[in-house]
Amino acid sequence: MTKSFATLPKLTRGDQVAIVSPSAGLPGLFPWVQELGLQRLREVFGLNPVEYPTTRRMQAPLADRAHDLMRAFADPANKAVFASIGGNDQLQLLKYLDPAVFLAHPKPFFGFSDNTHLHAFLWGLGIPSYYGGAVMTQLAMEGQMHDYTVQSLANALFRCGEVEIRPAATYTDEGLDWADPANLGRTRPLVANEGWHWEGTADGAGRLWGGCVESLVAQVAAGKYLPSVADLQGCILYLETSETLPPAWVLDYLLTGFGERGWLQHFQAILVGRPKAWSFDQPLTSAQKAAYCQQQCATVSQAVRAYNPLIPIVQNLDFGHTDPQLALPSGQPARVLGRERRIFLTY
Repeated sequence: MTKSFATLPKLTRGDQVAIVSPSAGLPGLFPWVQELGLQRLREVFGLNPVEYPTTRRMQAPLADRAHDLMRAFADPANKAVFASIGGNDQLQLLKYLDPAVFLAHPKPFFGFSDNTHLHAFLWGLGIPSYYGGAVMTQLAMEGQMHDYTVQSLANALFRCGEVEIRPAATYTDEGLDWADPANLGRTRPLVANEGWHWEGTADGAGRLWGGCVESLVAQVAAGKYLPSVADLQGCILYLETSETLPPAWVLDYLLTGFGERGWLQHFQAILVGRPKAWSFDQPLTSAQKAAYCQQQCATVSQAVRAYNPLIPIVQNLDFGHTDPQLALPSGQPARVLGRERRIFLTY
């Protein structure tokens, strides 16, 4: 691990945290969902959330969103920054960001999906961040927050040191319609988790880098915010797919591109989040979901093994677009023990 990263202070109860929408301004369309997420920050974690002007503005100009994000980082009263949700245009926002602001005021950032772009931006500056924990999804989970999610966010916010993670007992990848406020009092159906899918017995250790596959495709195409091969040496790659339910060839193309760049020869392990296999546009049956997940798992294995036959590959982990959710410490060290089938993250 040659690249150096900042050490960020942990939070304490009573701290102020910033809430921003660097991607979609969905809190403006579903304010009752956003309010529940803010309430959970106060009641579950004892934090004081403060929203910035574009948080509830759909299609706010990219420059305005970038301005809010920089203000959120620059304000010393904010001890962390949370994204309300993802979206699909955050890559275009990065050119409006001044790296000096973030270098002068590094602090934890929470978000996932389209926020992959901000994680990549911060990673390039040597600032760790947390892939997970958006306000409208994990924090505003219908019924109540999942204990697994709460513990992971508590580790990210308040704990310092290495934590062994384990599979969640149950999970869901199905949603409830936000347009009906009554759904906030209901609970999504949970199914038994079949556990992690291990391949390889080697051990791997290194800093985490990665994100949402669809966002990484855009990152690679732009090529402006990617780490160098030297910086990725000795790192661990993490990947997951979104509610767009991309076909397996998208992962194949992305990983083949990584292989041709020489990256797959340098990664020490690969962690893959459980595929989301249901969406409102594609409500797959149980059998269809199983087939989709199996095809993605096989595709990842085949694509990686074409370039690296030895590193451990662990799939079906609890991060990304299914719930409950781990908050992955991007830029922080992780350890994968192949023979023992154990994973450790550093918070």
